[in-house]
Amino acid sequence: MRSELILASGSPRRVELLERLGVSFRQIISGIEEEHGEPDPAAGAENVACQKAVSVLRNNSGSIVIGADTIVVSSTGEILGKPVDGENGVELLMKLSGKAHTVITAIAVAGPGIEEISSGSESTRVWMRPFTVVEARMYVASGEPMDKAGSYGIQARGALLVERIEGCYFNVMGLPLGLLQRLMLERGYDTSVWLGPGSAETGIR
Repeated sequence: MRSELILASGSPRRVELLERLGVSFRQIISGIEEEHGEPDPAAGAENVACQKAVSVLRNNSGSIVIGADTIVVSSTGEILGKPVDGENGVELLMKLSGKAHTVITAIAVAGPGIEEISSGSESTRVWMRPFTVVEARMYVASGEPMDKAGSYGIQARGALLVERIEGCYFNVMGLPLGLLQRLMLERGYDTSVWLGPGSAETGIR
C-alpha cells in the first residue's frame, strides 16, 4: 500500500532537502500561525509542528503529512522569530553577533488516521562570529534573511556569519533528516526506498 506524502510547509529549504532525497511529495502550506507561548521552547515548536500536520491532514485523509517548525533561542533565552522588516532583521542579527544560540526544529508526522501522529525535536548549538551592524545591514539587504527564524540561513550567505556549530546541520536548515526518518519509522513507514536511485515513494508496512 502506498500513501501520498505531503509537506505541510512553505519553506524552500525543506522542499530542497526532500528533493535531494529523491522523495516524491506534494507541498501544501498549512496557514497555521507560528505562535510559541509555552515556557519550554522545544515543546512550543513541537506543538506548532503538530498543528500544521493535523491541519493539512484533515483535508487529505489517508496521506502522510510532515509538519515542521524551526525557532532560534538566543543566549538570553529569547525566542527570535522571522524578521518583520529590514530594521528588525538587523536587530535580530545583532542579538546573535559574537554569541552562541540554539536552533530547535520540531517535526510531526501525521496520518493516515487523524489521531495517528509522532513528533519530536532536534537542537543544534550555533556560534556566530562577531560582526558589525554594517555587515548585518548588507546581509539583510540581500533579502536572504527575511523568511528565516533568527534572520539568517546557514546554507548560503548566512554561513559567512557562522563560526561553528555543534549538532545537526540539516536541523539549522529547518529539517533534521535523521529525526524525520526516525519518526517515519515510528509511524510504520518504510524509508528504505529513500536510499535507492530515482524518485522514491513512501511505503507503509
